[in-house]
Amino acid sequence: MIGISDIEAAAGRIAGHVVRTPTVPSPGLSTLLGVPVTTKLELLQRTGSFKSRGATAKLLSLTEAERAAGVVAVSGGNHGIALSVMAAALDVKATVVMPRTAPARSVELARDAGASVRLTDDMGSAFSLVNVLRDEGLTLVHPFDDPVVIAAQGTVGLEFAEDAGELTDVLVSIGGGGLIAGVAAALRARRPGLRVWGVEPEGAQAMGEALRAGGPLPVTPSSVVTTLCAPAVSQLTYDHVAALVDEVLVVSDREAVQGCLDLAEYAKVWAEPAAGCLLPAARQVVERIGKDVRLGLVVCGGNTTPGEIVAWTQRFGLR
Repeated sequence: MIGISDIEAAAGRIAGHVVRTPTVPSPGLSTLLGVPVTTKLELLQRTGSFKSRGATAKLLSLTEAERAAGVVAVSGGNHGIALSVMAAALDVKATVVMPRTAPARSVELARDAGASVRLTDDMGSAFSLVNVLRDEGLTLVHPFDDPVVIAAQGTVGLEFAEDAGELTDVLVSIGGGGLIAGVAAALRARRPGLRVWGVEPEGAQAMGEALRAGGPLPVTPSSVVTTLCAPAVSQLTYDHVAALVDEVLVVSDREAVQGCLDLAEYAKVWAEPAAGCLLPAARQVVERIGKDVRLGLVVCGGNTTPGEIVAWTQRFGLR
């Protein structure tokens, strides 16, 4: 299990390479949800999401031989962008494997940063290709199944605990589980009375299915929230969530897109559906716990385009 000392060490390692993102109360979201809301704005992170933290920590941990050989990653979007940009900054050659369902903008950003981008038919085949490339000598920078990466993602929780006022409940979106594993480890150490809630969209419930089964198992993602579409969680992230997270909530794709519109209107931030998931889940928490809650939302990323938001809005009949 990742401990607070691991997360503190990661914070020192990546300082100067990543942004200490703002932690701010949101009057608009507080009005919308009827309870005090504080946001951790990871969408303002370098490369537009929290993924820069884990990618940087892993790149800085490489030996000279590993740096020379280059790195490889699989990504639904944000991890690929982060690894591409941070590898270029640290002069390491990167290969990124993405499914064809990955946002076109994410593919473009990874290529523009200098990475070699390989596209596959789906996320399952993307992971398979990455394993082949790893066996050929590239160093795998896994998006979540790596204690170095999880500890670095945990710096989000470390900063949140240090910078936020009083909180009772924190919500974190789940793809493969690296972010919530690290954030929960940090918050349990620094603010042990907090409740930590995970959030998944329907059609991308890898962690929820794992919790029901008693361990990781493969799923077939179908959600439009592609950055959360891991084909399975890892034993490492499962163990952390099972031990540290109160519950994993589920929202619909339609609700996630509505969450993006609400974040833009009420919080004045441009977020992707992985962050939009938080608002409908927050309503579930308020309904269950009551009006005495003080919510913290980890707004994980903002790498989406106006065209994508418009298309989803039309698809789901939203205004």
